[in-house]
Amino acid sequence: MVLYESAEDFKPAIFYTCSSICLPLSMKTILKKRCAWAGENPLMVQYHDTEWGVPVHDDTKLFEFLVLEGAQAGLAWQTVLNKREEYRRVFKGFNAKKIARFGAIDIKRLLGNPGIIRNRLKIASTIENAKKFLGIQKEFGSFDSYMWQFVSNKFIESNAMSKDLLKRGFTFVGPTICYAFMQAVGMVNDHELHCFRRHKIGMTL
Repeated sequence: MVLYESAEDFKPAIFYTCSSICLPLSMKTILKKRCAWAGENPLMVQYHDTEWGVPVHDDTKLFEFLVLEGAQAGLAWQTVLNKREEYRRVFKGFNAKKIARFGAIDIKRLLGNPGIIRNRLKIASTIENAKKFLGIQKEFGSFDSYMWQFVSNKFIESNAMSKDLLKRGFTFVGPTICYAFMQAVGMVNDHELHCFRRHKIGMTL
């Protein structure tokens, strides 16, 4: 993200393009200091400013982030964001009950869809993880209760989360993916010290 010290340094190109989408960024938005990874891409800036690090307690939303973080493995997060809406469409709004019923025909259909990441293992993982997700809901009452148990006394236990998820049959849930998940859903506030979002979210854990 290019930071401007004053309005004199700003050149009024307030529209940035991202694939097929064009979003306006106001001068106020551009001048804000934020985490370096957000860059200047409108989708990345919007995600950083409105979602990343905000505590999430909705089961469906938590499952969505788990799927998307797994899909990102080996790729850039911007790639995932560019395909997010199509993920929501083809995976039925991340409705785990519907996804758990997907079969071979659905996998073949998804592999032919350029709107998502066409990796057979990642697609199969989403389907199997949906089944495990439903089992956790039944056991713990909610996926939220299960996932947030791994945050205690401000210590973020991504290794413990990963180990337990793997034991339960989840895939694409290594420690690195789990920590990225925890950052995304607000289990830890990892916004950089100068970032305006760090202070807005606050150290709530």
